[in-house]
Amino acid sequence: MKTDNFFAELKRRNVYKVAVAYAVVGWLVIQVSSTILPTFHAPEWLAQTLVALVALGFPIALVVAWAFEATPEGIKRTEVADAAREHSRGKVWIYVVIVGALLSIGLFFLGRYTAGNATPRHSAAATAAPQKSIAVLPMLNESGDPRDEYFSDGLSEELIAALAQIKELKVIGRSSSFRFKERKEESKTIGEKLGVGTLLEGTVRKQGERVRIVAELINAGDGVELWTRTFDRELKDIFAVQEEIAAAVASSLKVTLLGSDERSSTKPATRNTEAHNAYLQGHFHFQRRNLEDFRKAVSFFDEAIRLDPDYALAYAERSEAWSFIGDLTGQRATAWPKAKSDAENAVAIAPELAEAHAALGWVRFFIDWKFAEGLSELKRAKELSPANPTANDLLARVIVYLGQVDEAERHARHAVELDPLSVTAQVNLGRVLFVAGKLDEADAVARKAAELQPAAAGNHRYQVHVAVERGDGETALREAELEPDEGYRRFELALAHYVRGDRAAADAALADLIANGRDQLAYQIAEVYAVRGEKDKAFEWLQISFDNHDTGTLTLLIDPLLRGLRDDPRYKNLLAKLGLPAAS
Repeated sequence: MKTDNFFAELKRRNVYKVAVAYAVVGWLVIQVSSTILPTFHAPEWLAQTLVALVALGFPIALVVAWAFEATPEGIKRTEVADAAREHSRGKVWIYVVIVGALLSIGLFFLGRYTAGNATPRHSAAATAAPQKSIAVLPMLNESGDPRDEYFSDGLSEELIAALAQIKELKVIGRSSSFRFKERKEESKTIGEKLGVGTLLEGTVRKQGERVRIVAELINAGDGVELWTRTFDRELKDIFAVQEEIAAAVASSLKVTLLGSDERSSTKPATRNTEAHNAYLQGHFHFQRRNLEDFRKAVSFFDEAIRLDPDYALAYAERSEAWSFIGDLTGQRATAWPKAKSDAENAVAIAPELAEAHAALGWVRFFIDWKFAEGLSELKRAKELSPANPTANDLLARVIVYLGQVDEAERHARHAVELDPLSVTAQVNLGRVLFVAGKLDEADAVARKAAELQPAAAGNHRYQVHVAVERGDGETALREAELEPDEGYRRFELALAHYVRGDRAAADAALADLIANGRDQLAYQIAEVYAVRGEKDKAFEWLQISFDNHDTGTLTLLIDPLLRGLRDDPRYKNLLAKLGLPAAS
């Protein structure tokens, strides 16, 4: 076909008209979406998708215009319409173009007008929300002695606790804030990562019996200093200094402080400075989360309690340390009674202390297996300190064990919101999502936790579990080989090799797991046998786990890996012995 004839044919078949009409109508669709969708707070990707679809539809419309003809008797192929001498009337295209053009122009100016008027309101709202959120970054130790670092860290944590009591103020938890201890990021980057509008930072210079604290409130969006203040005090006045800084920040943010009768004694400070220093050193080691530091923490808490026998917070934290020591060493008979005694003492001394109820709730649920009492104590802790990430995290762990998965997910998400860079909160959310069957999201959250703390034990467990649920043996093996903890790696390899179909490797991995982990990982051995479909062996190891008071046994009701056991009477009997609700 000659070029002149081709263009004439395009004109005869109304291809030009369709192109113009499509362009006008397509522009109209884009204008409507850009004007209307923001009104309903639609996600940005929806408008982008519409634009892409309009662009993709253009060549399709041209092809259809070439191949078909709109006749008075309906749509016909162009060749058939030519033979019958039936053609569309060209005026309809003109009307489409004119009406579409007028609507597009009208919507264009309407969009510009509404956008111009809406901008100030949007900006005000966007500014207002971050002003009620803050992260306390670790105070810098400028004393010249690294041994005083515990003091600057402790002051930062005391400020977090004090500010968390301020009504309507979102305060980011310690785990996330302290990830910026060696901060090199800009204020804006830190604010975006933590989801806050303001940052509290400063320095601590401790010399002899005096301390100088410089505190600065920073606008996270632009790094502008909102205010700064210097506090020169004797160490005996440190508690008053902490309260004064918290009050100054609250005043600057224009947030109403809770009255004294409405405040929970989240951390009732001892008035014994030496006891407080001992507690801060114990807390410094407690946060390192390993056996050696747990033992060091206990020794400092011992000293704090010797100096002040009514130091409830030291009792509460020593209780947690003893519970971890018992679990990590297997010396439960000696460590766990101490954990129980300390938690009970903490509540007796300070009935309004959130940490005391959290410690007692942990003991009642995980050590005593008194689930109703444990849940009650943890709910009380949350009532006393609603913004406490640990209270939300522990509640999520407890509730999911009881089969209340939706409520557990709500608490777990809240814990992550309060402490977005906390590995513990992220891992727990990943576990709850896995139990809920939300495998894609569970995998993503578990991977984020592994990135936050690559050396943490079990940080590839839920990636392996998700792969096992999907029947993806190659991914399961790859994740298992990345597991840093030797014991968990044996467990994960036993699962991965079985799902891959390599029976010899699976048997060898399981034998290795049994030989080296029978005392600490009896429940995980039962999980492997359950996945393999060997029910008798699975129940044998579940009974061992129960007899050992292995806390893994508490997962019995909700564990997807035990799905194949749920119809067996032995499963229901074991649930009854544990005191967990019957499986639905």
